[in-house]
Amino acid sequence: MKFRVLVKIISRRYGFLIAAVLLFLIGFWVVRLRRPNELHWQFVEGFGIRLPMRYAIHGIDVSRHNARIDWTRVRQMEADGIRLQFVFIKATEGATLTDKQFRKNWQEAKKTMLRCGAYHFYHPTRDPLKQAQNFIRNVTLSEGDFAPVVDFEVINGQTDETIVNGLRLWLKTVEDHYGTRPIIYTNGNLYRRYVKGNLDEYPLWIADYSTKHLGSYNADQLYLWQHNQRGWVQGIRGQVDFNVFVMDEKRMPDICVD
Repeated sequence: MKFRVLVKIISRRYGFLIAAVLLFLIGFWVVRLRRPNELHWQFVEGFGIRLPMRYAIHGIDVSRHNARIDWTRVRQMEADGIRLQFVFIKATEGATLTDKQFRKNWQEAKKTMLRCGAYHFYHPTRDPLKQAQNFIRNVTLSEGDFAPVVDFEVINGQTDETIVNGLRLWLKTVEDHYGTRPIIYTNGNLYRRYVKGNLDEYPLWIADYSTKHLGSYNADQLYLWQHNQRGWVQGIRGQVDFNVFVMDEKRMPDICVD
């Protein structure tokens, strides 16, 4: 049935205004039926996982657990037309620890022109100021690098107040040093309990491996999504975490050093 005929039939029976509403609803559900999976997941054999193809900028994060990495092979790898464009590298942990592979990973990854970022694994039982200073001592950022990241994934039995106040102090200290607002990496549960409503002004990198959409997170601040822990990349032994940049590409400078 032609669309114009359908409009006339509905208008005669229900009036123009009601017809317009009905037609809008019909159109809405037609579009929904044509997009059963809004994230457009696609299995990419080279990486060994499904990727959310709505997003164009894919990357990984690594630490010493990924052992020695051949960054030239990482950068050169292409699967189904997709190449990795960024990497986050673990730099520090707690008040004194440095990832033993950080300096080598940082230097070699930057040579390949991957966009790089450094992260700190945060322990709520350690002095947040000393933890911030540990990161600052070990990480030098340049224009175009990602903003510093605090990796918040353990609570170690601390109170909500201790955790929120400690994170805020780390974030403020690091922001003052680098002149750019740090990124918070966390999972859905910790986000809802500690970050949401307390630290909403900071860019968010969420780890969520089961979601079909990202509607439960602050859309204005959600920039990065770690969607899988079991990817494969040439040049890296074993499995590796996969991420995507979920904002419009023009928003990338929002979370980078000026």
